[in-house]
Amino acid sequence: MRVVQIPLLRDNYGYLIVCEETGEAAVVDPSEAEPVLRSVEREKVALKAILNTHHHRDHTGGNSGILERLALEVYGHKNDQGRIPGLTHPVDERDEIVVGRLRGRVLFIPGHTKGHVAYLFDDNLFCGDTLFTAGCGRLFEGTAEQMHDSLKKLMALPGNTMVYCGHEYTEKNLEFALTVEPNNPAVAKRLDTARSLRAKRDSTVPSTMAEELETNPFLRWHSQEIQSNLRQQFPALPLDPISVFAQVRQLKDKF
Repeated sequence: MRVVQIPLLRDNYGYLIVCEETGEAAVVDPSEAEPVLRSVEREKVALKAILNTHHHRDHTGGNSGILERLALEVYGHKNDQGRIPGLTHPVDERDEIVVGRLRGRVLFIPGHTKGHVAYLFDDNLFCGDTLFTAGCGRLFEGTAEQMHDSLKKLMALPGNTMVYCGHEYTEKNLEFALTVEPNNPAVAKRLDTARSLRAKRDSTVPSTMAEELETNPFLRWHSQEIQSNLRQQFPALPLDPISVFAQVRQLKDKF
């Protein structure tokens, strides 16, 4: 299996998932058609499918243009029927995705939207806007409880799982992380690395699940430092995981 990152729009990423045995490929979240088609041609692969993580246009905007050129299967959550252009295969938790000889499975992870999914191929997670490198998506359609449960599901994956998210947000996310957990040395070190990469216009994605568990404030509701800092600002805040997560998410919305 080979993964090809495709920069799209201002800060989006799409991904080609390539079966190296057959040369067949799927594209995750094509925001734009032309960069994807150029990447398909450059990589000399046979594009067979579009895998949409959710319906937002910055993840589906290229569907129609690609489908004008190629006859493809289009996957997305069953709740997004009518919202994902060209959807042919509505999916749900544990459904299988086949790309050449590769086998992936669907994880239903609502919160950012009601119909958000991730695609897991071996130890490669394509998680759209639910989990970002050092961050998570805004709660546009779902609840804090839903997002917390979705993140818990992703946290249970092996530490070596590669996290391929939908946007280049790492530097800003880590700057926020330091405001709620300033004494976490792993966050400071990761921010230095991210700044160095972005200064060269290099990508900070993917990360690993182990790295996220260590530095992502939205996965660290158990951190005593985060809890203490929140309590100083919000003395009446309960310190259960969902309340801590929800408060951190609200702070990030204003950051």
